[in-house]
Amino acid sequence: MTESLTTAIVQFNITLGDVDKNLATACAGITRAAARGAQLVVLPEMWSSGYDYRHLAQWAEQTPRVLLALQTLSLEKEVVIVGSLPEIEGDALYNTLYVIDKGKPAGSYRKLHLFSNMGEDRFLAAGQHCKIADTSVGRLGLAICYDLRFPEQFRKLALEGAEIICLPAEWPKPRQEHWRTLLRARAIENQLFIAATNCCGIQGKLDFFGMSMLISARGDVLAEAGEENTELLATFEQEEMIKYRSQIPCFKDRRPEVYGTLP
Repeated sequence: MTESLTTAIVQFNITLGDVDKNLATACAGITRAAARGAQLVVLPEMWSSGYDYRHLAQWAEQTPRVLLALQTLSLEKEVVIVGSLPEIEGDALYNTLYVIDKGKPAGSYRKLHLFSNMGEDRFLAAGQHCKIADTSVGRLGLAICYDLRFPEQFRKLALEGAEIICLPAEWPKPRQEHWRTLLRARAIENQLFIAATNCCGIQGKLDFFGMSMLISARGDVLAEAGEENTELLATFEQEEMIKYRSQIPCFKDRRPEVYGTLP
């Protein structure tokens, strides 16, 4: 990653099924964050439409148009943009995280773990691969919302060289403390930075608490949002991560030959 990386989250209340309104809100937030020096900007999960399951295929058809708008803005503002959108391929729908690097596609990732409590597994297909995106600002490990509860995925990303985890989410009340604890744990145990963007406000029957966070490789919360629309910025220092990994050499001290294969 770059020696000093100004990272931003754009947290907002997603309007179900209103792609144009959500796109305008996201672009305005990205523009404001870029004006404050952001080099990397992370948007929420399914930010163009929300989980409007019954019409999700319709909104997925607009994703190429949304991505073109982001590419134009990314090039103009010279920022890397990360966010999750509905993707359609054949008869399958995916929750896909896209990475755009200064106007160019830099990778995508399909959500591995689908939250059955909210019916994701009935409407969406699961991804099959962990992904890291190599970008101009560093190696980005990609994860989405419910993935946070599966530490194996994050360890794999760390072992494969991820420096920053970008995690868009729609994480509702009342599980605020799970969100905070798990995010800090993933940063601490893998000694890397985390940029996690939740949405906020009410969508249907769900109330989202926001609390988007930028977390250091030591697990310190550098910046944390409230429950309102906001842009939040913090600086990730590469030297801090390198120094912390030398002080507590967790990766060197691992003993994978003892752990065996997990069932």
